[in-house]
Amino acid sequence: MRICVILEGCYPYVTGGVSSWMHQYIQAMPQHEFVVWAINADPSQNGKFRYQLPPNVVEVREVSLTNAAPRRDRKRSLKFTDAELGAMRELVECGRPDWEVLFGIFQQKKVSPADFLSSKYFLDTLSEICRQKYTYTAFSDYFHTIRSMLFPLLYVMCSDVPQADVYHTIATGYAGVLARLGSWKSRVPFLLTEHGIYTREREEEIIRANWVLPDFKDLWIRFFYMLSSAAYDGASMVTSLFNRARLTQIEIGADPDLCRWIANGIHYEKFAAVPPRARADDIHIGAVLRIAPIKDVKTMLYAFAEVEQHIPAAKLYIAGPEDDPEYALECRNLMNQLGIKNAVFMGTINVLQYMGDFDFTVLSSISEGQPLSVLESFASGRPCVTTDVGCCKELIFGDGDDKLGQAGYCVPPMQPHELARAMEDLCRNSARRLQMGNVAKQRAEKYFRHEDMIRNYLDAYEDVFRRWRSRRQ
Repeated sequence: MRICVILEGCYPYVTGGVSSWMHQYIQAMPQHEFVVWAINADPSQNGKFRYQLPPNVVEVREVSLTNAAPRRDRKRSLKFTDAELGAMRELVECGRPDWEVLFGIFQQKKVSPADFLSSKYFLDTLSEICRQKYTYTAFSDYFHTIRSMLFPLLYVMCSDVPQADVYHTIATGYAGVLARLGSWKSRVPFLLTEHGIYTREREEEIIRANWVLPDFKDLWIRFFYMLSSAAYDGASMVTSLFNRARLTQIEIGADPDLCRWIANGIHYEKFAAVPPRARADDIHIGAVLRIAPIKDVKTMLYAFAEVEQHIPAAKLYIAGPEDDPEYALECRNLMNQLGIKNAVFMGTINVLQYMGDFDFTVLSSISEGQPLSVLESFASGRPCVTTDVGCCKELIFGDGDDKLGQAGYCVPPMQPHELARAMEDLCRNSARRLQMGNVAKQRAEKYFRHEDMIRNYLDAYEDVFRRWRSRRQ
């Protein structure tokens, strides 16, 4: 089977998180060929891979959202059918366009984004909408907002489609549109897997964003919901990592009959072999994460500043790539401003090699799905202090039939005092660390094994083909 996996802003350009998951996923299926269809921010990232691609990756296609615009064909006169005009109107209004009609415009009729965005139809449509909905907004602001919003999407829809037996997108957004495009062009099914709920993450970003004019925040949010609908409406199966995320997908618009959840998995035996840290006078706290705003390293530093005042023997080791150099510099400056003495930025590490140096771990994210770093900590017998995002609460306390007990602490996000209290408790209570670590290890062994996850996805592919064939009969 030839599987085309579609990713946005992660594998193979950055390490950790979804990228690590994807790399291990491909390696675990050597019997299948993989095409990596990767979306990046700009062409300067092309070819700059952070991974040695496995031998069963037979092709890589790269799409850059800020690539140069194709030249306009000034001699070409654009003519559209009523169905095409309706689909394009829905697209401009961020409604629910007929995606197959749009694909026909940009794939079969070869209309370029520049031609469309400079057409009389586009300008007339914008003028009408602006008069109706943005009476007190400058037309130039509306025009440039819509143009900057639609151009990357239209460019994506003009992409050459790699051949595959099934398309598997690891997010909605632009990746979800590409999956639906591949399915349409190759006449094969596609599967959607969400690690985090892409639409909700974009919504939170836009609400906080300074670059979005207040008049257009709702429009940008509708835009990303529109992209999600392209994936939800066309997928033969929609998967998530835990049940609460599945319910959110249904709430957003996914068909409940097509939704299932497949838990993440880690290589349990490798991490279970990590020995407990030898008794020492100091306490080592590990934080394995990307140095990026979504991981909220600053809250962790504020919390550790408190911990260090009360427990001088505590040491914090922050391990992970600095994908956002500006944010990383802000974190280092904050550490100096707070006078923290016992925290270290380690850079990218071999987690398996260093886990034995930690007594417990901490994760202070403001958004997560089902973090692999927590599962790896659990398998190593280390409890974790997490924020209450994604399924972290279920990981700490168990869910459903899981009555194993508590495997750490879960506190509200962006609350440094709460985070500090939880960290201090684990620093002071070695017996509690041991007891919670044992629970964590049992939970990882029972519910989060990599081989179980791979088997579930292989079963999902078979189910997707069955559904696709039955729909075509």
